[in-house]
Amino acid sequence: MRIFAIILLAAGISFNGFSQSPAAAAKGVTYGTGTTPEGAIPVNELASKMNGNPYSGKVSGKVTEVCQEKGCWMKLEKENGDALMVKFKDYGFFMPKDIIGRDVVLDGDANYKEVSVKQQRHYAADAGKSREEIEKIKAPKKEVQFVAKGVLVL
Repeated sequence: MRIFAIILLAAGISFNGFSQSPAAAAKGVTYGTGTTPEGAIPVNELASKMNGNPYSGKVSGKVTEVCQEKGCWMKLEKENGDALMVKFKDYGFFMPKDIIGRDVVLDGDANYKEVSVKQQRHYAADAGKSREEIEKIKAPKKEVQFVAKGVLVL
């Protein structure tokens, strides 16, 4: 009987670790350390706030893409047609694969990064892009990337 109780306790702890399941992307759900909307700047203001320097704080925007393999990255829409790449601190949490179109608030750090052709192609494959689209990627690019420690679904 004691072993059965230990197994149930271990199973409960294991399932609790998955409490941020992808199916739970309802308004108000948080991922990672969580965050609040207070003090968030729109994603379109991020570049001017950075002015060539790293940025720490909150950013809000609409999700346009998400990794279809694990939910291990997403992109936020910007007015100029580009997107802000968002990764998650220490690969510590994932986002729902069906969160495209939802507004979110990120809490974390933004930095300038050079993304290799290999990495860009990897992201394109994760997003479910066609072979033709992936093959068109021929040069590295410099972009702003955001590493979120917490995400709030609005």
